[in-house]
Amino acid sequence: MSITLEEILTQPNAWQEAIEVTLNQARTWLPLWHQDIDYVLFTGCGSTYYLSLAAATLFQRLTHRPARGVPGSELALNSSTVIHPGTPLLVAISRSGATGETLRAVEVFRQRTQGAVIAITTRDDQPLASLADVALVIKAGQEQSVVQTRSFAAMYLVTVGLAVLASGSHQMIPAMGQLPSIGRRLIPAVRAMMETLGQDLDITHIYFLGSGFLYGLAAEASLKVKEMSLTHSEPFHFLEFRHGPMSMVDENTLLVGLLSERNRQHEQALLDEMADLGARVLSLGERTAALSFHSGLPEILRGVLYLPPLQLMAYYRAVARGLNPDHPRHLSAVVKALDA
Repeated sequence: MSITLEEILTQPNAWQEAIEVTLNQARTWLPLWHQDIDYVLFTGCGSTYYLSLAAATLFQRLTHRPARGVPGSELALNSSTVIHPGTPLLVAISRSGATGETLRAVEVFRQRTQGAVIAITTRDDQPLASLADVALVIKAGQEQSVVQTRSFAAMYLVTVGLAVLASGSHQMIPAMGQLPSIGRRLIPAVRAMMETLGQDLDITHIYFLGSGFLYGLAAEASLKVKEMSLTHSEPFHFLEFRHGPMSMVDENTLLVGLLSERNRQHEQALLDEMADLGARVLSLGERTAALSFHSGLPEILRGVLYLPPLQLMAYYRAVARGLNPDHPRHLSAVVKALDA
């Protein structure tokens, strides 16, 4: 079995560890979150930048404290556009713990603020863990593959746990604990559907749509399709697609909609409109979607459920195109160097 496929299929085990680590280490990181914190920065590179976008939106929604996701390179090279007056908290995310721009971003943050740093990673033997005040390490999220799948989902769940506990939403903790078992049911249930869709090479371009914290996850899903299958793919906020990008829709377009609860009426209307223009449409959501989770969980916890189906679609599309998802073109698992 492909390494990448194995890591996608087994990821609920890493979800379990992510939840346990976040909850069990709350006494070490919660003291860093206090009333003197004026805003929170989430940073990463590539996949973990998109993770940061999702995490920041979710964190602000739950805690009502300003939060922003930024690329590590922007914090490292253009810190004046990222850091502003007040006391920030930085959450730095890196699968390898050795990403060059992310390490430099933490160093610049240390130089220019008095804020604390929380690291989220899968490796405790790499520099990021030692640079942080607290490191939340998900060893079960470690991967051999270049493309992030299992690690992304696990580290994303850590940020969900941070938001839940920082906001005092303790009633959500039991529901979080149900996610691994739901994932173990969901992944085999959707595998054949995603394989069929991924193998459809009449589709030439794919657009992923998401609102709120789901936009970051849509961006990550788009990246998976690019990395694995070398297919033209872009993410958009749902209604932004109507402002220009819809001109690209034709019968070879697949539009993937990550449906939310609060904006569902507008989101579904957009998908219906694009279907009328000839696009193929795949909707994902809790219920009455082409792919429904039926999880019974609060919306704020369900983000991770969108990931495995779309990872599988990207994987099977790569295979159908004669590509090896374990060895994507031009990519390496760790980008260490930060050019001067």
